[in-house]
Amino acid sequence: MTYVIAQPCVDVKDKACVDECPVDCIYEGERTLYINPLECVDCGACEPVCPAEAIFYEDDLPEQWSDFLRANRDFFKEIGTPGGASAYGQVGKDDPMIAALPPQD
Repeated sequence: MTYVIAQPCVDVKDKACVDECPVDCIYEGERTLYINPLECVDCGACEPVCPAEAIFYEDDLPEQWSDFLRANRDFFKEIGTPGGASAYGQVGKDDPMIAALPPQD
């Protein structure tokens, strides 16, 4: 199981969750943030600090954002498990579903 960042983060990327994550598993795409499911230790530290209320435990992800679970996992198919977002840096892309979303206010 893992935590998932959903639509309220798109075009916001506040990054309070990044500062709170003890294992550095939250990576930055172009329009949103992604939690690496293989690096996440399910501590939940990221969820309460998100001002956009965009982070959900996988089982608690609202139905309207269920595709974000797949998008989050697929985002890491190409980059794998680098072992730390801060050393990896910003990823210059997003999952195609997220890239296709209209700009978020």
